[in-house]
Amino acid sequence: MSGISVALTGASGMQYGLRLIQALAGAGETVHLLVSDAARVVAGLETDTPLPRRSGELHRELVAALGIDPARLYVYSEQQWTAPLASGSAAPQRMVVCPCTTGTLAAIAGGHSDSLIERAADVVIKERGRLVVVPRETPLSAIHLEHMLSLTRLGVVVLPANPGFYHRPQRVEDLIDFVVARILDHLHVAHDLGPRWGKEGN
Repeated sequence: MSGISVALTGASGMQYGLRLIQALAGAGETVHLLVSDAARVVAGLETDTPLPRRSGELHRELVAALGIDPARLYVYSEQQWTAPLASGSAAPQRMVVCPCTTGTLAAIAGGHSDSLIERAADVVIKERGRLVVVPRETPLSAIHLEHMLSLTRLGVVVLPANPGFYHRPQRVEDLIDFVVARILDHLHVAHDLGPRWGKEGN
């Protein structure tokens, strides 16, 4: 299946995930979206974009809020085991968990598949695809670091939501775009979200 799977989980930093969906759809990529229950709670606390439980309602909400082509977004429930994301014969070869809770990080590192998010990540790993996890947690315990090390050894990109400042950000959106740009780089998706190091203006 073409496109990129995106999972929103309950870590702080929901703005990163929403901007990522917008940027991917804007770049012509098809987004296959998964949302955890905890992500819905966090979205209500951090953003003005609700994440309804019903897939159809969620699709309509995000299309309107993000201004994206509805044909570029597919939405699945966490327990939709018949979704193509659950099978190595059909799932996209690229996936991002953004933001990624430390609980989701642990589940993926342990090979658990208790939700479609965990199963989709497991499929990408076993099929030797590109998985990017974006944890947003501080400080990090030895438990978190061990899970990150385990995933890194499997070829997973662990990309903490740590924005840089060399581009002289003027708005919160500039910091969000910095992290999203790094995610897009690792997905090999072209973008113009900001200047690169060493380029004119830095």
